[in-house]
Amino acid sequence: MNYCSACGASITKQIIPGDDVPRYFCGACETVHYQNPNVVVGCIPIHKDQILLCKRAIEPRLGFWTIPGGFMENGETTEEGAMREANEEANTNLEIIDLITVYSIKHIDQVHICYTAKLLDLDYSPGIESLEVKLFHPSEIPWKEIAFTSTSFALKAYIKNVENGESKVHRGSFDLEKWKNEREGF
Repeated sequence: MNYCSACGASITKQIIPGDDVPRYFCGACETVHYQNPNVVVGCIPIHKDQILLCKRAIEPRLGFWTIPGGFMENGETTEEGAMREANEEANTNLEIIDLITVYSIKHIDQVHICYTAKLLDLDYSPGIESLEVKLFHPSEIPWKEIAFTSTSFALKAYIKNVENGESKVHRGSFDLEKWKNEREGF
């Protein structure tokens, strides 16, 4: 960010009195430009004992499987965003059941919120961001072809809840440094 969206003057990044995080600040109009994490919303659409997954038609992770999800829009609840994303990616008709995961990805400033959802019918098809949509029994999930750690986390949380007869909310996060160290054999 180089210029103030309020007055157009040049801005600096500094710690504002009373704060402890560097913020973009306009000295001309004294506007503080806060930057906060993006919220990604999604759901695990369920039909009987199967889960609907979408094969991505876009980057990142083109051709990999995921649950329907994406960035929350202004003016919608997290549940509305999850339903909108499921409709965009899989043309679904569903009902949100319950919150299942909250997953933080600190290095890219994202928080992923995932719900379970009941498919109200089997009239689904690939949306513009999906190559294919398919129901999978948990034992058939193509784990090596799952697009994101947040997706794997949500699916495993759902399976664990089903196996334990629970409706627990699971919290998790992705630690980039830990992941790099594990890949390098540390």
